[in-house]
Amino acid sequence: MRALMNLITSVNRGIGKSCAWLTLGIVLVQFTVVVMRYVFGIGSIWMQESITYMHGFLFMSAAAYTLSVDGHVRVDIFYRDARPRIKAMVDLLGSVFFLLPMCAVIVYWSWGYVLSSWAIWEGSQEASGIQGRYLLKSAIIAFAVLVSLQGVAIILRSVLALRGDKKALDSFRQIQE
Repeated sequence: MRALMNLITSVNRGIGKSCAWLTLGIVLVQFTVVVMRYVFGIGSIWMQESITYMHGFLFMSAAAYTLSVDGHVRVDIFYRDARPRIKAMVDLLGSVFFLLPMCAVIVYWSWGYVLSSWAIWEGSQEASGIQGRYLLKSAIIAFAVLVSLQGVAIILRSVLALRGDKKALDSFRQIQE
């Protein structure tokens, strides 16, 4: 159980840290677009769209990483000061009853949307734009799958903590600090 939890978390953290480099790409491309436009009078739709693509991939791919490091916003009126076992129960119930069902809803409703985009190899509306909009739309499903997997890792960690596993309980103690 612990091995699966660690594998999921390490994959999501690896993806998140890799995607963090997209922020540098966004800044560099945006700087280049501005310089090209206002210094040289040259525009590039492809470069402008690439900023949107990088931004979309960054946030959709890094959401599971953020969840793995407990970085998402939470209303922690009770959670912050709760005992580790209560935190584990909240995370377990929240993941089972809210997180996983929501990810399933996202996959269900986006599946046809993404498939139809792949069916026509949907691209930019602009001739000189990026002809890979279907790839960007696929990030919706990747987002739901990665977040679901991280939800499974949270469930496993919570179950271990509720069974009295010291390492899992300590991870819930660290959330408070």
